[in-house]
Amino acid sequence: MPCLKVRTSVYLMKIEIHHKDSMQVEGLAEDFKEIIVDKLKTMERFQVPITTVKVEVVRESNPRFGKNNHNVTLITHGSGPFIKSEGSGKSNLKAFDQAIAGFELQLRKIHEKKSDVEHKKIHPAE
Repeated sequence: MPCLKVRTSVYLMKIEIHHKDSMQVEGLAEDFKEIIVDKLKTMERFQVPITTVKVEVVRESNPRFGKNNHNVTLITHGSGPFIKSEGSGKSNLKAFDQAIAGFELQLRKIHEKKSDVEHKKIHPAE
């Protein structure tokens, strides 16, 4: 099972990339792997601890799926929250963009819940 360990400025994130046909990454393009790493590195801005991200890339050969025959699933494991996001599209890149958008939305929600909001009481005028 191939995995990439990426050191961000705060956390060490392990990225596991799985391909449906074989458990090896050789079936994927090098530039696509670099895009995966770069986009997941930008998620550190939400300051949510994520230790492992599992990226599953599947290409359906069934013609009934039509144009959306590429699926990408992002799943987190580890000490941080559990997040799962899926995307489908014409290519691996389109499917990954859709999955990373949902992933980012969930991370943003978690980050905003963590931020401390001060609610000041409104005193009625006397």
